[in-house]
Amino acid sequence: MVHADDATVAPLLPSSTAPPPRRNMFPFLCATLASMTTILMGYNLALMSGAELFIREDLGLSDTQTEVLVGCSNVYMLVSIVAAGWAGDVLGRRATLVLANALLMAGALAMALGGSYAALMAARFVTSLGSGFVRVVVPVYNAEISPPSSRGVLSTLLDLVQLFINLGTLFGYVSNYAFAGMPVHLGWRVMYAVGVFPPVLLAAAVLAVPESPQWLAMRGRHDEAHAVLLRTSDTPAEAGLRLEEIKHAAAKAPQTGGDGESGGVSNELSIVRPSASLRRVLVCVVGLQFFVHAVGTEAVMMYSPLVFRNAGMATNGAALVATVAVGAVKTCFVLVATLLSDRAGRRPLLLASAAGVAVALVSISLTLRAPAASSSSSPATGQLACVASVLAFVAAFSIGLGPLVATYTVEILPLRLRARGSSLGMVVNRATCALVGMTFISLANWITMAGCFFLYACAAVAMCVFVYLRVKETKGRSLEDMEVLFAK
Repeated sequence: MVHADDATVAPLLPSSTAPPPRRNMFPFLCATLASMTTILMGYNLALMSGAELFIREDLGLSDTQTEVLVGCSNVYMLVSIVAAGWAGDVLGRRATLVLANALLMAGALAMALGGSYAALMAARFVTSLGSGFVRVVVPVYNAEISPPSSRGVLSTLLDLVQLFINLGTLFGYVSNYAFAGMPVHLGWRVMYAVGVFPPVLLAAAVLAVPESPQWLAMRGRHDEAHAVLLRTSDTPAEAGLRLEEIKHAAAKAPQTGGDGESGGVSNELSIVRPSASLRRVLVCVVGLQFFVHAVGTEAVMMYSPLVFRNAGMATNGAALVATVAVGAVKTCFVLVATLLSDRAGRRPLLLASAAGVAVALVSISLTLRAPAASSSSSPATGQLACVASVLAFVAAFSIGLGPLVATYTVEILPLRLRARGSSLGMVVNRATCALVGMTFISLANWITMAGCFFLYACAAVAMCVFVYLRVKETKGRSLEDMEVLFAK
């Protein structure tokens, strides 16, 4: 068993003098295939930002109904997020992801065929169940399948703002624009129909990857866990060392049985009455998951066409073109975070990201305060300033807060509580997201849209303070070493 103090981290190498082994690319492939299941989640979330413009016209929805339809996904996701920890522990990470793809396919079909507000709300519920499972289980799987030497890169591939979620988001924005010219009653249905068949292929991709070695070890299937570790580690010696660490971590709590008996009760009590070190971990998990959406992420991502129209853009088409740029910038900058997370470290990127978000939000607020003044001289100037400010927000968010919050909160949780602790954090995440999404239009009508973004900027400043005071650097540490890090 390798222990690390606060100053040093023992690398998982056969000897300190041996040359570094060749990087094993198999865990990268596993993480990539598992992460692809989030494409549909990103697609469906982004699709609503443009589709709501046409759904509102087609079905004659009010502002309140539109807010609820847009934001209800986050409330619905709470159901599957709460259940995802249990499902991930009992069914396994892989089987839970297959179930998620089935729900995403059914939800997309129901949205495409929905003919009433009630039918669309029901379809959003089904889709949100699948999204919640994906949101919790994929970061857990990626963290567990990845060796410490590359865990930051692999885990960063998925978060409520990861490479494939961002690709799905971009596809959603492109779909909004591509089908915007169709008849109002047909265009938004075709947008959702495009997402019906891909989940079948994605489920097949999930079945091609091995199960998490941590989950296999918790079930007492040590030989299978070792076989997976041999395929995902850089050397056989590293595989053996990782197995011993996993077995030691799993032995700290009673085994969770298939019926969820004693282990589940022990785990829940650990969260309700945590030790001092676990309390510090949970404060970081809950705080980061709250702030990542309290800064107005949902308002920018789901209502950007509305924001651009408020800045003076005359048509839905122009606003949707600008929204495609948002998706492209989001996808590009999450790649920057992927490259930097294991070099710069989690904490510096989170601090820089939160500060950048705060500045961008103030800029958005200022561009929205005087649209009349902008339009009197040069309409394009005010509109371009608003678009540039939104793009700056997306860039700042995507280099840190988006991809790293899920990575960080998963890796600092102890093995015995990783799936359920992730569920707890994601409950806070989705509840905050729902609050922002379901109040944005009403709040903008009350304090103006500029006032909304200034309020979100204040939250971003508070997040900078939180990260500086509470977040510890985890770069290079093994998953089993985090309790040492948070012991002081």
